[in-house]
Amino acid sequence: MAEPSDFSTLQGEEYRVLNALTHPVIVVDESGAFRFANSDAEQFFSAGFSYLARKRLQDFVPGDSPLFFLIEQARKEQARISEYRVDISSPRLGGDRLVDLYVSTLPEEPNLVVVMIQLRSIAEKMDRQLTHRSAARTVTGLAAMLAHEIRNPLSGIKGAAQLLASSASDEDRALTRLIQEESDRIVKLVDRMEVFSDQRPVERSAVNIHSVLEYVKTLGKSGFARNIKIVELYDPSLPPVFANRDQLVQVFLNLLKNAAEAVRDKEGGEIRFTTAFKPGVRLSVPGTKDRLTLPLEFAVEDNGDGVPDDIREHIFDPFVTTKPSGSGLGLALVAKIVGDHGGVIECESQPGHTVFRILMPAWREAPAAQERHGVVEE
Repeated sequence: MAEPSDFSTLQGEEYRVLNALTHPVIVVDESGAFRFANSDAEQFFSAGFSYLARKRLQDFVPGDSPLFFLIEQARKEQARISEYRVDISSPRLGGDRLVDLYVSTLPEEPNLVVVMIQLRSIAEKMDRQLTHRSAARTVTGLAAMLAHEIRNPLSGIKGAAQLLASSASDEDRALTRLIQEESDRIVKLVDRMEVFSDQRPVERSAVNIHSVLEYVKTLGKSGFARNIKIVELYDPSLPPVFANRDQLVQVFLNLLKNAAEAVRDKEGGEIRFTTAFKPGVRLSVPGTKDRLTLPLEFAVEDNGDGVPDDIREHIFDPFVTTKPSGSGLGLALVAKIVGDHGGVIECESQPGHTVFRILMPAWREAPAAQERHGVVEE
């Protein structure tokens, strides 16, 4: 982490204030060399200041990026400049790095420029999550209708086919079997959709996410992911997640299956499970003044071919799939479960790297339990 002495004009109090900001803040000179980076900037660039001080901004961001034009404009005009929805994606920073930029010179040292980076991903995660929940509600109504209007007629069709089979010729009997099999297939699809119509409150408790991921990994290794390398990158100090364990298993088993299918035929195919603590993400709860904190981040990554561009924005919508025999309900169900837990799910994908990232609330003891354990909130 940077020390106040790394930047000559920065006083101790100012240093603490900059490190308290939940946005990356950097200071660069005319050559693009880093003169200061707060804690969030170190996380953003995945490097400590001692490393950044030996590098230039051009080592992380392509030289033709709009960021450098904004820096030069601010230096030339000695003014503050803001630009929104700027893409600074690069091999070093990763894909889908869409940010808002706030650039300003320092009056005391006009050749130095301060850049504050605001990640748009959090705001857009919220927008996407609302879309996912709206789509899930649409499927809920459709599922209720299908369960009532389709299952009963299908039972009659299947029963009639069974009666016909008893007196049909061998050639016709093959057709009656086809009718029965197709009826069964439609019933299974209706059964899967009926899950969306379950509006009961989720029964939640303190769940160790690492035990869930280990269980999912064991299931995968015994079947569809038998010959696939699975890497675990866990934060061992992570608190329990406030969730339903069985539903979490369903979520991560679905994501693991998708990842396994993406890397199955790829040489060097690899899947990663990662967990991390990401404070600072808070959501307003509709109808109340409460704000829900989502500090726990879980991710399933793979190095497959990636999600096609034309469906990436709709990957959590019902019936959207790239699989020839897929129903397109798996990720829609994942989005519903995560949404029912008050969480957020997003997908970032490019050729060679796809990550499904989930933000979830941590478990908190009830006030009475905290008092019994001697925990007092100020």
